[in-house]
Amino acid sequence: MQNCNQAELLITGIGITSAIGQGKAAFSSALMAGRHAFGVMQRPGRQYGTPPGESAFLGAEIPALIYPESLSKALLRTASFSAQAALVTLHEAWEDARLAALEPERIGLVVGGSNFQQRELVQCHESYQDRACFVRPSYGLTFMDSDVCGLCSEQFGIRGFAYTTGGASSSGQLAILQAIQAVQSGQVDACIAMGALMDLSYWECQSLRSLGAMGSDRYANEPAQACRPFDRHRDGFIFGESCGVVVIERATSIARPAVPTYARLAGWAIVMDGNRNADPSCEGEIRVIQKALQQARMPAQAIDYINPHGTGSIIGDEAELNAIRHCGLAHAYINASKSIIGHGLSAAGTVEVIATLLQMQASRLHPTRNLDDPIEPSLNWVRERAVAQRIKNALTLSIGFGGINTALCLQHDAE
Repeated sequence: MQNCNQAELLITGIGITSAIGQGKAAFSSALMAGRHAFGVMQRPGRQYGTPPGESAFLGAEIPALIYPESLSKALLRTASFSAQAALVTLHEAWEDARLAALEPERIGLVVGGSNFQQRELVQCHESYQDRACFVRPSYGLTFMDSDVCGLCSEQFGIRGFAYTTGGASSSGQLAILQAIQAVQSGQVDACIAMGALMDLSYWECQSLRSLGAMGSDRYANEPAQACRPFDRHRDGFIFGESCGVVVIERATSIARPAVPTYARLAGWAIVMDGNRNADPSCEGEIRVIQKALQQARMPAQAIDYINPHGTGSIIGDEAELNAIRHCGLAHAYINASKSIIGHGLSAAGTVEVIATLLQMQASRLHPTRNLDDPIEPSLNWVRERAVAQRIKNALTLSIGFGGINTALCLQHDAE
């Protein structure tokens, strides 16, 4: 990636929808308190079997979306669940950054994720399997991920560009890196990066369980105990519905009053392992951390806090901690956002950047749930209680199937 005056790149707006809260105030409050929403998932299309209960996949689901009055009722009627979450989450970020004051042609949108509307597709196929000729015409739009781009650009009048980018569980952070490049290059003045809500069906849940990625056999009857990144008794990730949005701009382009500044984007990197499979690579994670720090011109000792990928993977968690130690980051505070909100898959990278920004803003680090027996107890963990801590420099990490590693350094002028 190109070098630039990275201090000029700012995050000026955020929006968040999750199982623990919609909107940054509700999300931050739940995060700091360690309030979770884990249980046996109830959304139609998430379980299979007769009688009901033959499958009992665990996760955290959004209770109900709250729709701002200004959103088009006509668009919402034909929007998938992922698209509805995108609209309400973007609305918060749009208002936060006061984007309505910008020229529509100077605003871009990158949606992180691919194949993220699977439950809706499965339900449609099952409903029309014996009468395919009656399938609703809107299916011709909604089966494509680009429909989320179309809905958002129509609702908010975005006229610069809009596209999706897929990077498995790195999609959300990859969208941020793509948005950075668009602003860097002058293609747009403001770019919205979205981590789309991954709407799993029972097909994806079963295959991810069979792959050994999704838990939990061990805590099937104790959903609150199942999500435990970096704990010795972990047995895989636990899904959590979420959608996150951040707005990226150059400092020199901001002429609107009262626009917030959450953090400077100091350095970033993407590294591939050259591996199709789900296996993590400690070497790839080391390289991506080192490249991000190098671009930020920060020594490892300057990092105050790390928000890791931390899924609860049997081998992935250990590889990540080995990379953190190897890079000289053992001193930094570390917690695991997924222990509270679950793994949002395509949304995770964006949502966890937002969790980092809110912690930097509050000078407070959220607890890590279920970290009873850390696999590496010598690290500087935030465990069962939130910790007051000023954070100037933070590092966030995302890792995706197919050997994708991303890292992002954020800088905040803590007072």
